[in-house]
Amino acid sequence: MNNHLKTTQPCVTSRRGPFLKMPVCIFVCLCMVFLLNTTACTKKTEKEKTTIHFVTWKPNIPAAWDEIFRIFEAGNPDIEVATETGPHSSTAFHDLLTQKLKNRSEDVDVFLMDVIWPPEFAAAGWAAPLDEMFLASEQEKFLGGAILANSYRGKIYGIPLFIDSGILYYRKDLLRKYVFKPQETWQEMVKQAEVIVANESIKGGELYGFSGQFKQYEGLVCDMMEYILSNGGEILSPESGKSGLADKPAIEAVRFVRENIIGKIAPVGVLTYQEPESLDIFIQGKAVFHRNWPYAWEVSNNPERSAIVGKAGISRLPHFEGNRSYSTLGGWQVGISSYSKKKEAAWKFAKFLTGEKIQKILALKAGRAPTREALYKDPEILKAYPHFSDLKDVFLTAHPRPRTPLYPAVSNVLQRYFSKAISSPDINLEEEAKAASEEVEKIIAMERGDK
Repeated sequence: MNNHLKTTQPCVTSRRGPFLKMPVCIFVCLCMVFLLNTTACTKKTEKEKTTIHFVTWKPNIPAAWDEIFRIFEAGNPDIEVATETGPHSSTAFHDLLTQKLKNRSEDVDVFLMDVIWPPEFAAAGWAAPLDEMFLASEQEKFLGGAILANSYRGKIYGIPLFIDSGILYYRKDLLRKYVFKPQETWQEMVKQAEVIVANESIKGGELYGFSGQFKQYEGLVCDMMEYILSNGGEILSPESGKSGLADKPAIEAVRFVRENIIGKIAPVGVLTYQEPESLDIFIQGKAVFHRNWPYAWEVSNNPERSAIVGKAGISRLPHFEGNRSYSTLGGWQVGISSYSKKKEAAWKFAKFLTGEKIQKILALKAGRAPTREALYKDPEILKAYPHFSDLKDVFLTAHPRPRTPLYPAVSNVLQRYFSKAISSPDINLEEEAKAASEEVEKIIAMERGDK
């Protein structure tokens, strides 16, 4: 230390003779060192910009999501979001996402979950528990059913982004033309569809009575459950673990779909339809009735996409005589990977996505029903989607699919059974239902045996 001081002191204090140039040299050198260090620090800061990987499914309204990403990046310049977009199908997206999580991939920090996945992801250890960040006081601001769907064994594993519930869309101009009121039962819907199609077909236009989701995927389970529940049946009893697929109400409901909808008021092609395909036929003006989620309202009234702007009506789904209407609970949640090494940045992004500002954008620009209670009183949202107020009870009472960590296995059985049952007119429904019922009960028994 003393040697250092002795060496440098003359350079600082001397202003005579041969030492005159030395301070200038040192000053220049120090400036160069300072500039180099500054450049290095800048490069280091750029390198330290956090990149998080967001795995999502293919959205119905991509422009809304583009805006969301722009807003986040503008407000969080230190975080970069690398997005991987999976298939639109919930089933196919599940396969992609779970494969990554099984492998503890670093390409997943934040991801979207279908409403049926939290118990599975929690039990497998894939989704990180969020209790320390997503506090109870914040959870209270969300719809209760959406919070329950994200909970498993006393902990919460996802933040509700938007809620879905099955809804019936119809051509109000055509119902008015034939002096029909919005139907209350499935039987009435079929009769109205037959009358309207028969009369309109005389004019040579292509028109079908109904469009829905009947491809072998998760959407088929949602649709078929609504028929079964609205006939007084059930798929699975949460108390006993017994399946109701082979019971009379469930078989009657499945038979009704096979004999009155597929290839009758709906084209045979609906056996290949997911949400986008089934909606396309409706917004092209080629279907009288259509089952879909809330987002379809925005698309139906978008002049750039729809030929029936101002002609669509909306109501609860029908039910069978002597019973009441049911809608399947749907929706998507934001989860964080247990294996993420960037949980702080991941939480910041997840919290941003599920905040009021973004949920409002998704409501206004994508027709997505919010999960935050306060937004159901938002004047802007209610002006654009007045039916949100009327259908809030539908969102609150939507029926969940069986809640089990083994749901993918249960769904696989249901998808195969329903697809075969509605597409093969010659099979014995009672035998097929009994076989499917036994498979489901075996799966549930495995789960109960683990407890």
